[in-house]
Amino acid sequence: MLHRFLAFTTLFAAAIGYAQVSKQPEPPLKGETFGFAFDKSKVFPGTTRNVTIYVPKQYDGKTPACVYVNQDGVQYNAPAVFDQLIAEKAMPVTIGVFVTPGVVKAANKDSLPRFNRSYEYDGLGGDYARFLLDELLPEVETKKTADGRTIVLSKSGNDRAIGGASSGAVCAFTAAWERPDAFTRVFSAIGTYVGLRGANEYPTLIRKYEPKPIRIFLQDGSKDLNIYGGDWWMANQEMERSLTFAGYEVKHEWGEEGHSGAHGTRVFPEAMKWLWADYPKPVKVGLGSPQMKEILIPGEGWKLVGEGYKFTEGPATNAKGEVFFNDVGASKTYKIDTEGKPVVFLENSKGGDGQRFGPDGKLYANATAEKKVIAWDAEGKPTTIAEGFRGNDLVVLHNGAIYDTDPFETANNSKVYYISPKGEKKVVDTGLKFANGITVSPDQTLLYVADSRTHWVYSYQIKPDGTLADKQKYYHLHVHDRDDDTGADGMRVDRDGRLWVATKIGLQVCDQAGRVLCIIPTPNGKIANLTFGGPEMDVLVVACGDKVYSRKVKVKGANAFDAPFKPKAPQL
Repeated sequence: MLHRFLAFTTLFAAAIGYAQVSKQPEPPLKGETFGFAFDKSKVFPGTTRNVTIYVPKQYDGKTPACVYVNQDGVQYNAPAVFDQLIAEKAMPVTIGVFVTPGVVKAANKDSLPRFNRSYEYDGLGGDYARFLLDELLPEVETKKTADGRTIVLSKSGNDRAIGGASSGAVCAFTAAWERPDAFTRVFSAIGTYVGLRGANEYPTLIRKYEPKPIRIFLQDGSKDLNIYGGDWWMANQEMERSLTFAGYEVKHEWGEEGHSGAHGTRVFPEAMKWLWADYPKPVKVGLGSPQMKEILIPGEGWKLVGEGYKFTEGPATNAKGEVFFNDVGASKTYKIDTEGKPVVFLENSKGGDGQRFGPDGKLYANATAEKKVIAWDAEGKPTTIAEGFRGNDLVVLHNGAIYDTDPFETANNSKVYYISPKGEKKVVDTGLKFANGITVSPDQTLLYVADSRTHWVYSYQIKPDGTLADKQKYYHLHVHDRDDDTGADGMRVDRDGRLWVATKIGLQVCDQAGRVLCIIPTPNGKIANLTFGGPEMDVLVVACGDKVYSRKVKVKGANAFDAPFKPKAPQL
C-alpha cells in the first residue's frame, strides 16, 4: 500500500508540475532590429549618423504603424520592452527609430570632428523636428525588413512618441513643442532643461503659450547634475510644475540617483504604458493658464477667412465691426462681407499697407506707392491727408489726430510722425531701429510703438499738442530662439487695457504694466497684424502672410476712434 501511495503522489506531483509549466505565458514575439547610416541631411549639412530600426513581429507591412523616435540611439532596453508591451497590448504596434546625433567628419587625421549633439539636441526651434519629418523618417520608409515587409509609418501626431535622456530629452520635448501635429507623446529622462542653449526658458513659455496636445512623462533624481549650465534636478521639477499649472497631461517619477540612465531604464516600461494609455483616444490639449482662460473661449479655434493673397496687412475695423484688410503685393483692399467672405473694396489701394478707421468713418491708409496718407470714404473715393513720407502703420485718435511710423527713410533711425486734425505734419520721435506697429491706450494718453528689430515696444506719454514725452522701452516681448528679434508688427488694445502684439512667435498679449501674459500662435505660424471686429468687437481677425484667420474671443477690442475711457489698473 505504501508503495502504491508513493507512486500515486509522485504521479500527482508530476501532473501538477506539468500543469504549472503549461500555464506559463509564452515569451513575447521578438521583433527585428537593423540599422543604417544616414548622411543625406540638408537641415544639418555634412553630418553622418547611425539609425537603428525596430520592427515588431506583429507589424503586417501594410498598415501604417505607430512610431517611437529615440535620440542617442537604442536606450532603456527598448526593443525588448516593446516586444513585451505590444504582446500585452499595453501599447500599439509601434516601429522604433533610434537615431544618434550627427557628426561632421574630421577634415584630416590631425583634426577633430564637429560633434553636433548639443547643437541638435539642446537647441530650441524646429530644425530637429524638420530633420526627422522631412528627411530621416521618409528615409526609414525606404527600408525593408529581412522578410520583405515594407515600412509604413503613421503621419498622425497621435500615433507618434519621442523620447531621450539628458540633452536627448530636451530634443524630444522640443520636437513635440514645435510640431505637436507630428509628436504628442514624450518620454523625458534626466532632461537638460537648463541654460545651455535656451531650454531654461521652457518653464516660462509653457505657462504662457496657448496649450498644445502633449502628454509627457518626466524622470529625474535628486543627485542629478548641478553645474555651470544649471541645476538639472530643480529644472525638471520646474518643468513638472509649469506643465501642471498649464493643465497638461504630465506624470513624473522622481528618485535619488544622479545623471545616469539606470533609473530611466527601470521606469521606461511603465512610462510607455502611461504614454499610450487609452490609445487611440487623442492626447488632450492642456487647459491653459488663468490669464489664457480670461481671453480665449474653450473649443473656439481659428477659422480661415481667406487665402491665396500675396501678403496681407492692415486689418482695420469700422464702427459697425466690419473688417477691411490689404493685400499689399496686389495693391488691393478687401472687405469681409456679412457671410465672412472677403470681397474687393479697392481694386487699386495705391500700395495700401497699415490702415485704421477714423472717427469720421473714413479708412485712413498708408499709400506706400505714392508716399501718402489717404482717407477713403465708403464709396472708395480718396482724399490726401499728408504726403512726403512712406508710412508703415498708423493709428487715428478720437480727436482726428494721426500717429504714423516711417522705418524706411533712414536705416536704424525710424521716424514717428504726428498729423494734427488740421493736417499739420511733424516728426515727434526718432531713433528706433524699425518702428512698425502703433496704437494707443484705451484712455488715449499713452502711445505704443513696436520696434521690430528688437524685443521692445516703446511707451510714450501723449502731450496736449501731440508731442511725445517720457519715452521708455516698456513692453518686454519674447523672441523665438531662431530669431534675433521679435518682428513685432501690428498692435491693438482691448477694453481691459491689454496690449496685443503681432510677433514672429504669434500674438503676445501683455498687461498694461508691460509683461507678456500669454502667447497665441496662428495656424500657419505667421502674423503681421490684427484687429478686433464683429458687432461686439470680440472677433479677432489676423493677417498671416497669404492667409487671413478669425477667432471669437472673450474680450472686446478698444477702438481708437471711440471716446477715450479709463481701463482697470493692472495687478502690480
